[in-house]
Amino acid sequence: MGKYHLGRQLTGKVVITNGGGEFGRVVDLNVNELTGEIEDLVVDPNPDNPKIEKLRHEDEYILIPFNSVLAVEDYVVVDERHLA
Repeated sequence: MGKYHLGRQLTGKVVITNGGGEFGRVVDLNVNELTGEIEDLVVDPNPDNPKIEKLRHEDEYILIPFNSVLAVEDYVVVDERHLA
């Protein structure tokens, strides 16, 4: 129940870095089927951010490792050092 609730809270939030760059908006999550742990945020990218190309892609979306998430409030804040 807790992970489902967290997923609903994350979907639709804007993803920014601790340096202030905007990566895009969360559209989905990749979850490990065996452990139930969130592995990646699936993000609809902001095409104006040049760092997008360095991240793993899934179709037209980018994948941001969940272990890079620093905070979730009005935005999802991720640590730039853990990306790519």
